[in-house]
Amino acid sequence: MNMVANPEIYKAVDEKLVEFYLRANEFIYESCKGLITAVIFANDFGSQQGLMISRKMIHDFVMPGSRKLVEQAHAYGIKVLYHSCGAVIDAYDELIDIGVDALHPVQVAAKGMDVRKIKERFGDRASFCGAVDIQHLLPNGTPEQVKAAVRELREIFPTGLVISPSQGVLLDDVPPENVAAMLEAARER
Repeated sequence: MNMVANPEIYKAVDEKLVEFYLRANEFIYESCKGLITAVIFANDFGSQQGLMISRKMIHDFVMPGSRKLVEQAHAYGIKVLYHSCGAVIDAYDELIDIGVDALHPVQVAAKGMDVRKIKERFGDRASFCGAVDIQHLLPNGTPEQVKAAVRELREIFPTGLVISPSQGVLLDDVPPENVAAMLEAARER
């Protein structure tokens, strides 16, 4: 709400937060030089139906700080995964443009998050994590259905996709045999 009601205050607070994280990350990156290959930044701005804030707000309020964090990681040779749940396909261009290497997660049950369209539009510009449906398939499907879905994902994304749940976590309603099926199909050669 402050993006609309008090944009100057929002930007001032955000700048302080970004400064804090740049200093903290510098300490970590310097202390662990050569040991970190990737980091993940999280900033949820998607719902099941679309972006929770406008693309302009994402551009004006989210991307400036995110760009600084991405550039800092890249300066240390570290790849950046960017996490935002939901129907966030409309933000992918800008996330890729600021240098994000991989988008996490591909929440396939959210509106417009069709893996074939994502691969077609962005597959040569970024990598992806997720896409195994955690909302319906993993908790309710059979191991055979899970394996079939993972095999299909591997065909769509022969490279550039990390197989994982589509929201980044496994909840307690996912049967262990479905987790095993996901991992088994992901490891098939």
